[in-house]
This record gives sequence, C-alpha cells and structure tokens, in this order.
Amino acid sequence: MKGQHDVSAVEKHSIHVVSDLLHKLTRWYELHREREMLAGMSDEALKDIGLTRADVAQEAERHFWQDPLGGGK
Repeated sequence: MKGQHDVSAVEKHSIHVVSDLLHKLTRWYELHREREMLAGMSDEALKDIGLTRADVAQEAERHFWQDPLGGGK
C-alpha cells in the first residue's frame, strides 16, 4: 500500500511545517513582549541588568523577525 505510505509522509511533513510556523510565531510574539517590557523598565532597573536606555532603543528598532538568538538579522 504505497499510496497510504505516501499520504502518511505528506501528513507528517505538513504537521512539521505547521509546528515550525507556530513555533516561529510564538517566538516573534515573545520577542515583541520582551521588547515592550524592556521599554517599560526604569533606568535603574535597566542599569541593574546592564542595559542603557540606548540599548533598549536599539533593540526596539529591530523588526519582529530579528531574533538575536535565532538569526533573522
């Protein structure tokens, strides 16, 4: 039943593609939220974590798909 095997392979590939897409969308949302949180932090809090307001401004200018941990530069 070669036809059934091929359908199963296509389904697995489709599931993999959808899973990858959902993971990417989730990561982009996480980046968006993290950048919003950074922008809302006080200068003192930023200093505590070793960032400046200029660092935050630079990060906020990045596109949502630019992930410092996963490429997309």
